[in-house]
Amino acid sequence: MNPAYLAFAALGLIWGTNFMFMKWASVDISASQIVFLRTLLGFLPILALALFRGELKWRHLRHAHHFIVMSLLATVVYYYAFAKGAALLLSSVAGMLSGAIPLFSFVVAWALLRQERPTPRMIIGIASGFVGVLLIAQPWNAHGAGVNLLGVSYMVAGSLSVGCSFVYARRFLSNLDLSPLALATWQIGFALVVVSCVTDFHGMARVTGDPRAALGLVLGLGLTGTGAAYILYYFIVGRLGAVAASSVTYIPPVIALLLGLSIGHEPMRPLHLLAMAAILAGVYLLQSRPRARVAGASRTRAALN
Repeated sequence: MNPAYLAFAALGLIWGTNFMFMKWASVDISASQIVFLRTLLGFLPILALALFRGELKWRHLRHAHHFIVMSLLATVVYYYAFAKGAALLLSSVAGMLSGAIPLFSFVVAWALLRQERPTPRMIIGIASGFVGVLLIAQPWNAHGAGVNLLGVSYMVAGSLSVGCSFVYARRFLSNLDLSPLALATWQIGFALVVVSCVTDFHGMARVTGDPRAALGLVLGLGLTGTGAAYILYYFIVGRLGAVAASSVTYIPPVIALLLGLSIGHEPMRPLHLLAMAAILAGVYLLQSRPRARVAGASRTRAALN
């Protein structure tokens, strides 16, 4: 069996568990503390691999202003918004909403780059995805549905942040002489500096009082969910290509739902299943466009995920 397919499955499983781990950690520590620990522990294996492969050059620092912007959009704001959303929502609901990331990325890219006209297929895909988000949020019946609209707003904000980072990378980084691994290392390194400056570390050790939350944060979110996930993603891109690798986004919402039901004992609502199906259908309609049109966007997305 091609090891890239095993890596593909492992990556989908890893990303799908992140919402449960964020939910557990949020009981004891703040969202900014979660982001700090996740970024620190994820940065270490990525830095080690980048140094081992000789990917980092001092001359890269002339692009430091781009790294700072990317660190904010694709790491600090993204991680913080998702940590806040996961704290306020069921982990299964947060995971299902994360499936809309490709939709937000496409909408932001189309609105700002305007490099291709939307086809009826794309419009249907976008509409399907956002109908799914609305079915989960149910703003017309928020209290009755038990869905926290603030939590949904945080998930949407995180998805928009990733979408903006995609546009920024496409506009300013796609022509730079930087490998995806080098870009990820600089991006997360600068993010670690930023989040260190804004995090209140008081009480962060409380998470060690809950072994389940501590292990989930250290091993699940940090070393595996951030560090190993980046490495696996670039391995898949190298073996299968960026277009195939981008389809891993279908797996985490399903994993998050299954974990929420089985481990978190969270309630299952048929409407949420319908919403997830609508979101994934929308992503499929966008990602199954002709390869000539989607290849360029997928190469850039590989540097962000």
